[in-house]
Amino acid sequence: MQTTPAPLLEVDDLRLGFQAGRQQLCAVDGVSFRIARGETFALLGESGCGKSVTAQGILRLLPAAGRVLGGSVRYDGTDLLALPEVAMRAYRGGKIAMIFQEPSTSLNPVLTVGQQIAEVLARHLALRGEAARARSQELLEQVGIADPARRLDEYPFQLSGGMQQRVMIAIALAGEPELLIADEPTTALDVTMQAQILDLLAQLQAERGMAILLITHDLGVVARLAQRIGVMYAGELVEIAGREQFFTQPAHPYTQALFAALPDAGRRGAPLRTIVGQVPALSALPPGCRFAPRCPQAMPVCREENPAWRVEACGAQVRCHWQNEGEAVPAAGESATDDAAPATLAPLLQIRDLAVHFPIRKGILQRVVGQVKAVDGVSLTLAPGRTLALVGESGCGKTTVGKALLQLIRPTAGSVRVNGEEWVGARGKSLRQARRQAQMVFQNPFASLNPRLRVGEIIAEGMQTLGGLGEPATAIAALLQAVGLPADAAGRFPHEFSGGQRQRIAIARALAVQPRLLVCDEPTSALDVSVQAQILNLLKTLQQNLGVAYLFITHNLAVVEYLAHDIAVMYLGRIVECGTAAEVLAAPRHPYTQALLSAVLQPRLEEDGSGVQVLAGEIPSPARPPAGCHFHPRCPKATVECRNSYPVAQPLTATHRVNCHWPG
Repeated sequence: MQTTPAPLLEVDDLRLGFQAGRQQLCAVDGVSFRIARGETFALLGESGCGKSVTAQGILRLLPAAGRVLGGSVRYDGTDLLALPEVAMRAYRGGKIAMIFQEPSTSLNPVLTVGQQIAEVLARHLALRGEAARARSQELLEQVGIADPARRLDEYPFQLSGGMQQRVMIAIALAGEPELLIADEPTTALDVTMQAQILDLLAQLQAERGMAILLITHDLGVVARLAQRIGVMYAGELVEIAGREQFFTQPAHPYTQALFAALPDAGRRGAPLRTIVGQVPALSALPPGCRFAPRCPQAMPVCREENPAWRVEACGAQVRCHWQNEGEAVPAAGESATDDAAPATLAPLLQIRDLAVHFPIRKGILQRVVGQVKAVDGVSLTLAPGRTLALVGESGCGKTTVGKALLQLIRPTAGSVRVNGEEWVGARGKSLRQARRQAQMVFQNPFASLNPRLRVGEIIAEGMQTLGGLGEPATAIAALLQAVGLPADAAGRFPHEFSGGQRQRIAIARALAVQPRLLVCDEPTSALDVSVQAQILNLLKTLQQNLGVAYLFITHNLAVVEYLAHDIAVMYLGRIVECGTAAEVLAAPRHPYTQALLSAVLQPRLEEDGSGVQVLAGEIPSPARPPAGCHFHPRCPKATVECRNSYPVAQPLTATHRVNCHWPG
C-alpha cells in the first residue's frame, strides 16, 4: 500500500495576536493548512485579513507587539514555535526564505547588492570572499539581471522596482531554501514585469522542487502559480480548494464576491458587484461568522454561531452555514451599450507635441550635460464625457504627462488646450482660474491628503481658492454623499479612513471646484478588488451624472477594458499606438501593445502562462533613448530600418493609428 508523503509545512490551529495596551487583539485565529514539497499554496484575501501576519508568524518575525497565542508550525516534523531563537536562525533564510512585499523598504539602503547577498551566503553556506562574489553573480544571472558583475556593486536606489524585486528573490534563493514565502511579490509591478517575475518563480520551483506559500489578493497571480488556494477573511480561513474547483465553482459567498468584483469588458456597461463595508477591525470582530455583516446570503444563525468546516464532494473545504453547491464564475459576455458622449464632439482636451525634458547637471558649477526626455512629443485628444486611458510600463512618462497637463510641471515645449484655452505659459491668477476646469486624483491618497486637516477642511480648501459649489457646508455634505461617504466624515482626519475611503475623499476634493476633466493617476493600483470595484463604480456614476471626462493613467489593463472609451499606449515618452478601446484591445497593431495585452494575467482556470509574450529586459533610460524606434531593443520583429529611423504615425482607421514600421 502506497503511503502519502509527509507535508513539508504543517500549520495547525495557529493563533497570533497583538498587544494593544492592556488589550490583546487576535489577528490570526485558528488557521490550519498543509504544503507539500514542490507545491504552491496561495493565501488569498483582502488587505487586513491576516495573510502577511500568518507568514510572519511562521518565521517568528512578528513585530514587538506581536504574540503567538497558540497552535503549532511544523517544518519537516520540527515545531518551529518551540525552537530557541538561536536554532531558529538556521531556518530563516536557509530552509525557509521570504520575499517581502515592498523591496524598496526591505533592502538595506546603505549596503550594496553584493554585500546583502553575501550576508546570506556566509550565514547559511559558509561562502566568503571571491567564492561568495562568484555565487552572488550566478544568482543575479539566474534571476535575469543583465550585467550582474556591475550590479553587485550598486545600491538598491540605483535599481528599478522590477530589478529590486529580482534582487529580493536572489537574496531569498541564496540560502537554497526548500520553502519560499512570497508576500505579494508582484503587487506594484507592471504587467510585463509581473509576467517576468512569475515565470521566474515557476522556473525556479521546477528546477529546485521548492514549495511556495504565495500571499496575494490578485486572482490572476493565483491562476498562474497556485495548485491549492486558501481564502482568508478577518483572521480565519473560510475556504480551501484545489485550483480547478476554486476557479469553476467557488463555494464561499466571500470568494464568489471577489470574483464578481473583477472588472472586464463583458461587464462594461453595468456596475460591478461590490462587497458592502470593509474587513472588521481586530477590536470589533462580529459574533458568529465574521463575514455575516457583509454577506448577501447571511441568515440569523450566521450572526450567532461561527460555522464549522464541511467538505464538498470534490474535496474542497468551506466554512459556511449557507448550503450551496457553488456558483459558476461569471463569464465575460458581450459589452453593454456604451452611453458615453460621442468622440465627434468638440475636444475638451487637446495636447499637441508636448515635451518635458529635465536637465542633467554635473560638476561643481552644475553645468547641463544632457537631458532626461521624460515626455518627448506627445499628442492626445479627449472629448467631453469620455475616458482616455494612458497605459504603459512604469517610467514611460504617463504621470509626467498628467502633471504637465495641469502645469504642475512646466512643459519644455508643446501645447495644452482645455476647452479651447491655452494652458502652457499661463501664470498666477489666470492659471488658478483655468484649473477649475481640470483637477487631479493622485495615486497615493494617504500622501496627497494633508494629515493635519479634517476632511471637510481638505475639500473646502480648493473651493475657497478656486471657487466651487456655493455654500461650503452644504456643498461638502453633498460631495461626501456623492462619493458614498457619511456626512460625519467631514469632521474626521484622513488616517481614520481605509485606503478606498481615502481615495473617495481625494475624488471629492477634486470635484469640489466642478471640473470638466479629471486626471486619475493609478487611482486603484494598490487597492483590493472589492475596493477597486467601489471606486470604478463611483467614477462611472460621476461620469454619467456630471459628464466629467477622465484621463485615466494606469497599467491595469483589466480596468482599462471596463472603463475606457479610448486608449493611448505610451513607451519611453512617446505614444506608439492610440485608438478606441475596441480597436486597440481587439486588434493591437504595435508589438509593444501586443506584449502588454499578452502579459495580462486572467483570473481563469485556463491561465497557465502559455501564449504569454514576455518582454526581455526593461524600459531603457529616457536620458539615453535608443536610436531609431525606441522599442527595437526589446522588439521580436525589429529590423535594420527599426534601428535606424523612428517610425511615423500610420493611420489604420479614422481613429486608430500606430507608430511602427511593420504594424502587423
